[in-house]
Amino acid sequence: MKLNKKAIFIVVLLSTLQVFSQKFLTKKEALKITLENNFGIKIASNNVKVAKNNSSIYNSRFLPTATLNSGADYRRNNQSLTFTDRNTGNDSEISGNGVVSKTYNATLGINYVLFDGLGRKYNYKQLKETYNLTELQAKETIENTYLQLFTAYFQIARLSENTKNLQEALTISKRRLQRAKYQYDYGQSTKLEYLNAQVDVNNDSITLISAKQQLINAKRGFNVILGQQKEIAYEVETKVDFYKILNYNDLEDKTLKNNSLLNQNQKNLAISEFNLKVNKANYLPTLGFNASYGFNRTENENLINPFGAKLITSDGLNAGINLTWNIFDGGVRKTRVANAKIAIENQQLLLAQQKITIENNLKNTWDNYQNQLFILKAQETNVLTTQNNFDRTQERFKLGQISSVEFRQAQINLINAKTALNNAKYDAKLIELQLLQLSGDILNVKF
Repeated sequence: MKLNKKAIFIVVLLSTLQVFSQKFLTKKEALKITLENNFGIKIASNNVKVAKNNSSIYNSRFLPTATLNSGADYRRNNQSLTFTDRNTGNDSEISGNGVVSKTYNATLGINYVLFDGLGRKYNYKQLKETYNLTELQAKETIENTYLQLFTAYFQIARLSENTKNLQEALTISKRRLQRAKYQYDYGQSTKLEYLNAQVDVNNDSITLISAKQQLINAKRGFNVILGQQKEIAYEVETKVDFYKILNYNDLEDKTLKNNSLLNQNQKNLAISEFNLKVNKANYLPTLGFNASYGFNRTENENLINPFGAKLITSDGLNAGINLTWNIFDGGVRKTRVANAKIAIENQQLLLAQQKITIENNLKNTWDNYQNQLFILKAQETNVLTTQNNFDRTQERFKLGQISSVEFRQAQINLINAKTALNNAKYDAKLIELQLLQLSGDILNVKF
């Protein structure tokens, strides 16, 4: 009896603690919180921003470059000059200490590639495709997060309903224990009936405690997906609505068109094709244009050379065109082009493999979904049957027409039937979400 009281106390304590820390959360609210806080989605969003920056015109080499150079130079030297008179052949020397010379200069230069074999054009398109690929990768991350979120959400719903059923079973067992105690106290039954009822209450209490701990653990994992720093034991909706999914042929068409993995492989193929064109562009010459405007000023103080200039200034515009053609580079370009062709072939093989894999997954998931819907209908019928059987068994038990063993078996059958129904309902919903993810429709689901 001590074990029974202890188990009941723990169950009541856990229930009380949960009541004070619960917060009801709808599917729509859960989705909103996840999209705002989930770490994986934030990282994917930042990756898209980086790819967008990389695909801008500023990273394409289509724009000219401008460079400004300037400087100043100060010199203080001791100088001496020796002159030879042609007529007399005598030398004369002029010297000076601390001769100062100052120089200032500034140059503004512009360079622009007029033609590079169309390399930058294909490189720019490649960057655009890379940006599109990153968007698809972010979309896949969000889709996976959707599936992960609602898998956890419906797991909480499943465990909540199972816990509720176990709580009802424990209540029934407690009433049976109380009845057995009265009957034993008044000599209407044996102690064996009372002990059996006590054991069943203890077992039901232990099962309920285990179920509640599983529910607590599931809610903690749910907070991680939500990106919540504060631990909140959310209550969730247990109602499940199924969507009208199209027939298999329509579903297959949508999958081949919208599946994120297939679309990513197609983008990788396009990127590889542009990479080949970029490497082929290196065979052509590069034509560039450059222009500059320069200014120079030199100031000479206390000159010792009578023929020297005290102030020298110059400025002017320079422009030119240059042609560069790497006729032979030792075979590097040839190797890169050959490898780029192989990369395209590999991407084509990967795309074909991915298509077969996804079609196979779609068929399996579709068959599982149809089977699970049938199981769900069958389990609904089973619950009605076992509930009816339990109600009749309970009445006969009260009248003393059947034993406690028969009553307990009817009770267990009802618990198992309700549990199986819950499992079938949520399993069918999760498989449905997998179908929606494969077909690229999961982000369009309205919750």
